[in-house]
Amino acid sequence: MKQVEITSEIIQLSRLGLVNCYLVREDNGLTLIDTMIGGSAKAILDAVHLLNRRLRRIALTHVHGDHVGSLDALANEMAGIEVAVGRRESRLLQRDFHTEPGEPHTRPKGTFPKVKTIPSVLLNDGEMYGSLRVIATPGHTPGHICFYDTRSATLIAGDALVTIGGLRVAGDASLLFPPIDWGTWHKPTAVAGARRLLEFQPQKIAVGHGKPIFQNAATALERAIRHAQ
Repeated sequence: MKQVEITSEIIQLSRLGLVNCYLVREDNGLTLIDTMIGGSAKAILDAVHLLNRRLRRIALTHVHGDHVGSLDALANEMAGIEVAVGRRESRLLQRDFHTEPGEPHTRPKGTFPKVKTIPSVLLNDGEMYGSLRVIATPGHTPGHICFYDTRSATLIAGDALVTIGGLRVAGDASLLFPPIDWGTWHKPTAVAGARRLLEFQPQKIAVGHGKPIFQNAATALERAIRHAQ
């Protein structure tokens, strides 16, 4: 599994550049953001071992299969580890696909595998989870969230954005990576979420699928929003 240092606090773990997760250094250990596809647990734990830090938490941007695929294996290996997910997204983890008042009446798309692990923390928009600010970005899924590292102005965007074929908003992906569109619940909502991300003026952007953006990230995000519109 390839490792890329995004900042001194954030390490990207990548399988062929197509599926990513992230290790975030905190004072008391590591936070893992997303768990990639099934069968990734050993490679993730090997990367943790190389960093010589304890894995304390798992935080999920959303609960599609390529982001929670190794959650149960990791939770079984590390009994008692804290698992956090957005409050709205937690219903999808239980395979409850009913929409809520005010949401588009469209069934969520993509794969939602059966997961045995029960989250111990439900995250809300705007709150801090360690050094990470939680940003609600529904669209790809109804409860999708992003994480903004306040130390380095780095956005960990999950599937709200994708960089394969250039930075794009979910629902408006390049033809090089159509699965992100196939799994997007409601494109207009995803575009609105991207506009909200732009308010943070991120200096770097890391995504669930594709390479990170190290320079002119806010400008690239602005272009992606215009393209989606």
